[in-house]
This record gives sequence, C-alpha cells and structure tokens, in this order.
Amino acid sequence: MKTRFLFLMLFIASYSFSQSVNDYKAVIIPMKYDFLREENQYRLQTITKINLQKAGFRSFYVNESIPAEFKDRCNLLSVDVKKENAFLATKLSIIFKDCYGVVIYQSAIGKSREKEWGLAYYEALNDAFKSVYDLNYKYNGNTNTGTKSAVVSESTPLVSTPAAAVVVPINKETNEPKTTENTSANLLYAQPTSYGYQLINSEPKVVMKVYKTSNPASFMAIKGSVQGVLVSKENQWFFEYYQNDQLFSEKVEVKF
Repeated sequence: MKTRFLFLMLFIASYSFSQSVNDYKAVIIPMKYDFLREENQYRLQTITKINLQKAGFRSFYVNESIPAEFKDRCNLLSVDVKKENAFLATKLSIIFKDCYGVVIYQSAIGKSREKEWGLAYYEALNDAFKSVYDLNYKYNGNTNTGTKSAVVSESTPLVSTPAAAVVVPINKETNEPKTTENTSANLLYAQPTSYGYQLINSEPKVVMKVYKTSNPASFMAIKGSVQGVLVSKENQWFFEYYQNDQLFSEKVEVKF
C-alpha cells in the first residue's frame, strides 16, 4: 500500500514541479550559444532579444546592468538555443530554464533549408519563436522565493550533499527503514516559499525543495535530480525515493 502511495505521489510531483513562464519576471540572454564560436555570432543574441520583447518578456543580456527589481535570480528565466541534428536543414529550439537549470519550457523546432549559415539560423530561430508567441506570456506576479529572517536567496545552487544524510534500503519484511542516527551538523532549516519550503544547510546552500500536499506530514520533494517524498514517521522526517526499482529511505533532520 505504501509503495502504491509513493508511486502516486511521484506521479503527482512530475506535474507539480512544472512551472509556467508566467511565473517569471524576465529572461536572461547569454552572449553565446554552445553551437556558436563567437559572442552574438550571426546576431542571434540580438534576434533573441528582439523576439522576446515582441513576445512580451522583459529581457537582459547576461553582461547587462539589471534593475534592482530583478535582483532575485530565481524570479528570472535563462534562455538557451539548442541546435538539433538534421540533414540538409537547420533546426533550432528555444529552451527556458529556471535558476536551478530545470527546463520550464522548450519551443517547437524551428526549421530552415537555407544553405548560408547566417540566413539559416535567422529563419530557424524566428520559426522557433512562433511557439513562444503562442504562450501569450504575461507575468502573473508570482514570486519564487520565500521570506524569513536570515533569508537565503534561491539563486543559491541546488546541490546534493551525500555526507549530510544516511541512506538505507527499505526493509522488505517490515517495509520500514532501518534506524539510523544523524547529527546536528547535518541539520537542515526550512525556509518558506510560495510552494512549500526549501531546506538549507549551515553554509548556507539549498539541499532540497519540498512541495505542500493536503497532508501536513507529507511533502513532494526534489533533491538534485532525484524526485521523491518527504514524510514524517514517529516525529522523524524521511526522504523516500526509487532508484533502480528499489525503494530507499533517507533520514533527514529538519527544523521547521
């Protein structure tokens, strides 16, 4: 029964983690895409900014001075352009990522059959932006950070800290984790956010993001690239997740 519940929570989580571009104030544009050799080669950064502005986004180059109202990196998206492998055609797609590198939106693939690179990239990028226009972007006023004394910005990288936890497989007979001890040095602090909490360590770094459910003793959770649930059992918190079809439970010391 517990295994089915965890699978259900993971299924819900895959939808709940997704965000809308409307949750973000502006977009940061890098000065060079990976498939290019030079900054703003073929004026693709310029073309990107023009299209973003036409689509309703506030946008800034990464080396541009940004107004104070956009100082929180986790209220901004970063944009990237990916070149797809193609024969006799140029194909580009536009990717929006949040401050943790999570893909929030990827456009339809824009195409061009022009042979000259500059023109081909120009046509393919403009074609890809058609699906971005269809988003009808409008900032909804949401904030992706919480407020608390000694606030830690969500722009702090989300990192996995293996030394801060003990991970044990679930006992197949009892379906419960083995008893493990943790020390105060591994204590995580819960910082409120719009979706639940982000758990930070003493450095401080964001170790885990947890999302509210209808049950106050259970959260959907993400740590690094691992998705699972944070559940309370006998006044202790455990991060539970599947790896190679095996259920693992990680005791987590949290101060809410």
